[in-house]
Amino acid sequence: MSIDELLTEEEITLREKVQDFVKWVPRGLLLDMDADKIKYPMEFIREAGKRNLLGLRFDKKWGGLGLPWSSEIVALEEVGLLGTSLGCLYSLFSIVGEAIHVFGTEEQKQRFLIPMLKGEIGVAEGLTEPRGGSDFFAATTKATRKSNMFYLNGQKRFVVGAEGAGLLLVYAKVEGIDDPKKAMTAFLVERSSPGIKIEHVYGLMGTRGGGTGRLVFNDAAVPVENVLGGESGIGTGTSVFHQMMVPERLTSAGAAVGMARGSFEVAARYADKRKAFGRKIRAFEAVSAKISESLTLLDASRAINHLAAKTANAPVPAGQIRQMVSEAKKFSTKSAWKIVNLAMQIMGGIGYTNIYPIEKMLRDIRLITIWTGTNEIMDLVIQHEFYKEFLSKDMKSRNIEYDAEGANLPDEKIYNDEE
Repeated sequence: MSIDELLTEEEITLREKVQDFVKWVPRGLLLDMDADKIKYPMEFIREAGKRNLLGLRFDKKWGGLGLPWSSEIVALEEVGLLGTSLGCLYSLFSIVGEAIHVFGTEEQKQRFLIPMLKGEIGVAEGLTEPRGGSDFFAATTKATRKSNMFYLNGQKRFVVGAEGAGLLLVYAKVEGIDDPKKAMTAFLVERSSPGIKIEHVYGLMGTRGGGTGRLVFNDAAVPVENVLGGESGIGTGTSVFHQMMVPERLTSAGAAVGMARGSFEVAARYADKRKAFGRKIRAFEAVSAKISESLTLLDASRAINHLAAKTANAPVPAGQIRQMVSEAKKFSTKSAWKIVNLAMQIMGGIGYTNIYPIEKMLRDIRLITIWTGTNEIMDLVIQHEFYKEFLSKDMKSRNIEYDAEGANLPDEKIYNDEE
């Protein structure tokens, strides 16, 4: 259960640093977050910043480490051991940071990216709305311009970090532009701006303690210099959105492996200690099959994540990146859900209690097959990007369709393609 053969020495060293950070996280913090006693764990963010573990991919000029996606995937697996809330809060610096690093002005990077990566301010992303889940362009949040100020009206829900983040990346449609794709604009909204409030904080099945809530904008004032990219960034929200789906989904895939691994390791140790009928339960075929299935899914998830990470850094068409990242997100989150259920089955009734963390991980992992685009949306993206490339290029390998005995009977190949 190792991908060390695929890693560089630098990535192995990074993993050790992240492991040390993950061990630092107080047990009490995790328990209090799951009990909803903590609204936003800023101490976690500050400590990650002190250790220079935020925004690993970004230029050193802004406080990052200039590492490739393959390195971040390694870090995300370790952070995933902490569960979905802390894994998401950690990933948000990669997600919101991506927007600023790629599209932001130099001044925005100075004002926001540098303190973010130091762990001085928390960040959140306002994407989903009550009337628009997977349908991003159904968003109804409006931005009205008056001189050098925009006024936002609308709301965003399911915003992780809503209660504590100092900087919000918010998508809204600029009034006066009819085409929703051209109207969509990304704004860097400072929490201290007037006209912003939290109307509702959700009761969640899992993924607690990360300050998830609903943001309501009532003439929230945002200066033009806070449009992502400045004046020239008006109307570019669609491009930002498509770029952002890479870190959104690849961070979910990476952390999913950690969540699954943690659950598996608890169950594997239990299976080696627990005895029934005079034997360790791992000796029974029903249990050993679940162990081997989990191991296979873990390694397969690591492999597809590593391939997606390499693809994300490669000079290839954007569609190819979207396909691979979507495959990784779908496969790794779906596998994590299966692995945590196998872990609970191995442990039996005790796995359903809070004596072990399996039930908490199960509650957490259920969300990751839904957020950042449901796995059903991943299916749509995968097949769309596949066909776009597959049907546009000549085959270089053998086309086995013509190897069938009846291949030359055209009257039998009916496609109903005539109008």
